[in-house]
Amino acid sequence: MTGDPAASLLRLLALMARLRAPDGCSWDQVQDFGTIAPYTVEEGHEVADAIARADWSALRDELGDLLFQVVYHAQMAAERGWFDFSGVAETIENKMIRRHPHVFGDAAARNAAEQTVAWDVVKAAERAARFEAGTLAGVPVNLPALTRAEKLTRRAGRVGFDWPDAARVLDKLEEEAGELRAELPGSDRARLADEVGDLLFVVANLARKLDLDPEDCLRGANAKFERRFGAVEAALAVEGRTPGDASLEEMEALWQAAKAAERSS
Repeated sequence: MTGDPAASLLRLLALMARLRAPDGCSWDQVQDFGTIAPYTVEEGHEVADAIARADWSALRDELGDLLFQVVYHAQMAAERGWFDFSGVAETIENKMIRRHPHVFGDAAARNAAEQTVAWDVVKAAERAARFEAGTLAGVPVNLPALTRAEKLTRRAGRVGFDWPDAARVLDKLEEEAGELRAELPGSDRARLADEVGDLLFVVANLARKLDLDPEDCLRGANAKFERRFGAVEAALAVEGRTPGDASLEEMEALWQAAKAAERSS
């Protein structure tokens, strides 16, 4: 690897300031934290996608896009006199030192599991210092919903509010599915949405009890659906047809064939 990271970062900071300057880019000039935040979330997902695909060239590009988002927010904060990029970097440096006393202090060495527990203790103390009261305080509202559900139930579990095992969560899942089924005849959208939300929340809880990331599970299911539906389309294309030309029964048979082919390979 070549290059000077400090010099590269200074050039990027200068570029961002130039874009926001009065004689800069008209689009960048009118943005604010609210309008840029969705791009920040999107870039984070694109980083995760590049990693999932093991596309390391794309990862370099996506990390750059994500870094630009940090620089963008820091520039807008600097314009308001709140903080600048140096403040952002200093804050995270201090936080990492504080949360790793076994590396930067005199605490005893820890294995990964012990460090996870210690990390949570330090974060709880930090929340208390910010007067964020309550077990569930500080779980970001804008996290993906399944991820937030997992984090909320994990927090509650630490203070004993938890199912004893995954089997009990499955019982709850069946109970919630029954409640949803009971609402189907009425077709009340608000009640249906409430019951579907309960069902998804329990699924996220079940993933946690099985030590699985619910977002990873759903991403895997999405990829599987795309792969198998693609196989259905490909099989129909051989006959000069599309899904719109086929019956549900025909597509289901092709789906089962694609599923069996995957399992045998």
